[in-house]
Amino acid sequence: MSGKVNEALSGHNSVRVEVVTTLEQLQHAYAIRAICFMEENGVAAGQSYDGNDLQATHVIAYCGDEPIGAQRIRWFKDFAVIERTAFRRAYRNPRYLKAASEFVFAHIARKGYTRVITHAMPVYARLWRSLLGFKEVPGKEPVYFAGHPEPYVELVKELNVGNDAITLATDPTVLFRIEGEWDAASKYEAHL
Repeated sequence: MSGKVNEALSGHNSVRVEVVTTLEQLQHAYAIRAICFMEENGVAAGQSYDGNDLQATHVIAYCGDEPIGAQRIRWFKDFAVIERTAFRRAYRNPRYLKAASEFVFAHIARKGYTRVITHAMPVYARLWRSLLGFKEVPGKEPVYFAGHPEPYVELVKELNVGNDAITLATDPTVLFRIEGEWDAASKYEAHL
């Protein structure tokens, strides 16, 4: 998947998924989290937003111009982590989750990562397994968080990395481009 915009659902061209590259998009992602985590589930602000927000890649889903869902990706040595997945109540449809997650998987694979993990409560872990192809990580103890009645389980998904993955052999100008917009030349690139 190239470019920052993905027409998420065939026949639903008003739904799109984008890598967050502007302050407005980041505010939309934070608003989604405030609605879903803080308001609906009573999660503390300090737990909903943390220092990792400034080191992560955020993804936002829109229906028309209305933000409907958000996910956060953090990067480690040989895997990425999907966190803070949230969709507004009216848009909690497996099709929207699948469309946004497939965009995220493609983005992660484009960066050369072959493995992605997430942590989910058992009810959501079933959804991640059945809808998105994750598997429970054997031998890992569940993780408990303050204010959450159920433990979180660790899930993993193996990704196929395509020939267009960003590597050391990639043209250096691509590395200067905006996250997720690697296929489009920047207006600041010199053309000799």
